[in-house]
Amino acid sequence: MTDKNFFWNHKKRYNDFPTYFKNKFSERVQKVSVDAGFTCPNRDGLKGKSGCTYCNNKTFKPTYCNLENSVTNQIQKGVDFFAKKYAAMKFLAYFQAYTNTYAPLEDLKRLYEEALQHPKIVGLVISTRPDSVDEELLDYLSELSKGAYVMVEFGVESHLDKSLELINRGHSFADSVWALEQTEKRGINNCAHMILGLPGENHSDWLEQAKIISKLPVKNLKLHQLQIHKGTILEKQYREKPDSFFLFSAEEYIELVVDYLELLSPQIIVERFISQAPPDMLLAPKWGLKNFEFVAKVEKRLKERDTWQGRLYK
Repeated sequence: MTDKNFFWNHKKRYNDFPTYFKNKFSERVQKVSVDAGFTCPNRDGLKGKSGCTYCNNKTFKPTYCNLENSVTNQIQKGVDFFAKKYAAMKFLAYFQAYTNTYAPLEDLKRLYEEALQHPKIVGLVISTRPDSVDEELLDYLSELSKGAYVMVEFGVESHLDKSLELINRGHSFADSVWALEQTEKRGINNCAHMILGLPGENHSDWLEQAKIISKLPVKNLKLHQLQIHKGTILEKQYREKPDSFFLFSAEEYIELVVDYLELLSPQIIVERFISQAPPDMLLAPKWGLKNFEFVAKVEKRLKERDTWQGRLYK
């Protein structure tokens, strides 16, 4: 297959997020995380109190995200951090910790618009649950997206309701379908976050998931391997019954990612393949690979198999 035949018009064998973003903004754009003090309906009692079994927000929150700092101050600290590495770039305010639409609309407007006031911020990425958005909020985000880049990142996690129940998500896959359809309907960028390797699922389930996701109006996709983080319910379950978990080796997961990509719609932009928890918070699996190293291995395997994203997509 020649390069010019790829749907996304570049040499990589999958529709990658960095290239998409570079073409969209014509300059380097980096996310800076913001902790705006949100909680979660699965923690405060609305849906549950124990949270999702795998969740430890400390595994992905940078040290500059401190509730004592305002949104503006957190953004500035993030901008200053990356400015040491790159002379010129723009930023997206990434509302990441817990459920970032779980507040009255007026409070959300104040927080989002404070972030957009920063001169280096060109847009927002809002991480949330599919059952924590409504039409009024989405209408507001639709208006906001006319003047700035806006992406809503949904924790979908699985297409199987039995798995969502097992990990105590507190929502159904139908909730995710509704949220993805409603954002697409309003012209809002969306992202589906999926975990591969959940207990009780198998290789056939994950390939079926790729087909199902491809039928939905998903703009961006994040794939993460299942990790056992310290301080979670999943850690306790893993220590009690380790045989009930299948944790990929890096090689096994690379092969699954390639199989998944073959079935995935070529229109979906792939943002990530793996998650990276700090080593001191990770119980298993421990691969010792950085994100860019894993990406290189996936790209190598795609080439070895002479395949690409969407090759088997129907």
